[in-house]
Amino acid sequence: MSSSGGDGAGSGGTEPGDGCGNGSGSGSERRVHIMVEYCEPCGFGATYEELASAVKEEYPDIEIESRLGGTGAFEIEINGQLVFSKLENGGFPYEKDLMEAIRRARNGEPLHKITNSRPPCVLL
Repeated sequence: MSSSGGDGAGSGGTEPGDGCGNGSGSGSERRVHIMVEYCEPCGFGATYEELASAVKEEYPDIEIESRLGGTGAFEIEINGQLVFSKLENGGFPYEKDLMEAIRRARNGEPLHKITNSRPPCVLL
């Protein structure tokens, strides 16, 4: 009886399963908030800015903000759930993995922790 299910404003979301792209979907998409905690002295501010720009380009309605974190931190939460930790993985998330997590959050699907990571820097 409460709105914990999936029949939000009654528009287009009667089959909550696969999200196989009906394109319009504006009524069934959920609000997504992203918080990125990063180490400023480590120089991760630029990485955050790149990430925020890519997210905003793909999903203009997404709320993304940052806060300063401890040494070596680059932690990403989606709707309060930790989905990526540089402290655990040792690198930064791949953009495609983060975009997939955002898509899942918008569709109300369960979020999984991102475990793939790219190295923090590459020496040539």
